[in-house]
Amino acid sequence: MISVSLCMIVKNESCVLDRCLTSYSGLFDEIIIVDTGSTDNTIEIASKYTDKIFTYQWKDDFADARNYSFSKASCDYIFTADADEVLDESNRQAFLELKSMLLPEIDIVQMKYVNVSDFNTVYNSKKELRPKLFKRLRTFLWVNPIHETVRLSPVVYDSDIEILHMPVKSHNKRDFHTFINAFNKNIPLDSYVIVMFCKESWISGKKEDYQTLLPVFLQYIEQYNQENGGLSCYKEINCCLARMHRILGNKDSFFKIALKETALEPSSEICLELGNYYMDNKDYEEAVLWFINAYSETKPILDIHAGGDEPLKALSECYKKMSREKHSNGDYALAGTYDNLSRQYKVQAESWKLPEEI
Repeated sequence: MISVSLCMIVKNESCVLDRCLTSYSGLFDEIIIVDTGSTDNTIEIASKYTDKIFTYQWKDDFADARNYSFSKASCDYIFTADADEVLDESNRQAFLELKSMLLPEIDIVQMKYVNVSDFNTVYNSKKELRPKLFKRLRTFLWVNPIHETVRLSPVVYDSDIEILHMPVKSHNKRDFHTFINAFNKNIPLDSYVIVMFCKESWISGKKEDYQTLLPVFLQYIEQYNQENGGLSCYKEINCCLARMHRILGNKDSFFKIALKETALEPSSEICLELGNYYMDNKDYEEAVLWFINAYSETKPILDIHAGGDEPLKALSECYKKMSREKHSNGDYALAGTYDNLSRQYKVQAESWKLPEEI
């Protein structure tokens, strides 16, 4: 049986840490807690489960903190966890079975992250595979009988273990701060990180956030232009820029981006934003056109809701308002037609469900 170190970085997690560590208790050969500056009783709670508690000076860098926690591990494998996770009894048993049968050539084990909270900032399905268990010391092997080379790609095993992600609050403000700080320090970020940040800003950002985030996204687009298309997440950033400009009232900038995107390969997000613009301006017939495009003619690239229940809800609301207008003008037949359409789209929106997995 393999030995496993549980490594966590925490800060002010007193409301969820006990729940997490109770669900994980008995599964690990050592528990390592790295505290990044708690001012509540997080350390006191952690001390009930382990004496391997370390203080880390926060640097606005989650990777550095994770690396520090990994440096304290001594077992065969390292399991990384967040304080808002929970493992139920059936998956505890599955974890124990995994420990007893894991083959030594496996470098990484992925587990299903199950989103059961309203505080979603990046997820487009109820479940997604995430790398959770890592071999601490990786052995490099030569492969291929001729033109041999060292195997560089890790051997990954996709398990059926499900980890419940149950946050009790949103961490988007913290994430926004960390991203902006990295930008201000000129720290290079991989494209997948920028895409994740686009998702988070699209799903959970507010007007006050956009006032701060807008210059950052504009700088990334400028980088794209300077590199002649070197930024792979150009369309994702443009989606966020379109939403920011619309909400902040920058009409010309909004249409400059939205029309360029529709001329190329429009996404559900761009069509949704055009629909929202016309709906805000009470041009409901034009809004309907764009909401239909968001739902049935395009695909989402950031938020699956942008091509699902969001345009359906908006269509229902548009037809409701159009019905009222026709009713007040005495056009009762058309008002009735719009009423029926409003109800139909409302039913569709209510029956729409987030995919189990993508």
